[in-house]
Amino acid sequence: MRTDVFAAFLAQIDNPQNQRRTGEILQWVADTFETLVPCIKWNQPMFTEHGTYIIGFSVSKKHLAVSPEQEGIRRFANEIQRSGYESSKMLFRIGWDRPVNYALLARIIAFNRTAKADCPTFWRKENK
Repeated sequence: MRTDVFAAFLAQIDNPQNQRRTGEILQWVADTFETLVPCIKWNQPMFTEHGTYIIGFSVSKKHLAVSPEQEGIRRFANEIQRSGYESSKMLFRIGWDRPVNYALLARIIAFNRTAKADCPTFWRKENK
């Protein structure tokens, strides 16, 4: 399975429900976007395409953080807010008690894939 790379990361999540949910989300990304490459960098699960970052995740006690880079947050800020997620400059947080808006997640990933199709670097050069 392509997401075996995440096994050690998932095993570190103490709460079995959060561990299972994180695994389900990572598997959904891998199944929905088959060309993305699952990997662990900086001890966080992420997906890349042609060597550029597309989406990453991190886990805390209260939420799963989703990081589509600053441009992804800016582009989808209204939808993120309407979904009931808190956000910052670089990520949004899905509370463990909140439903996952998979349609929004799919749009964000599709946006990053298109916007970064010709990106030669891992991170995009953010407009400051």
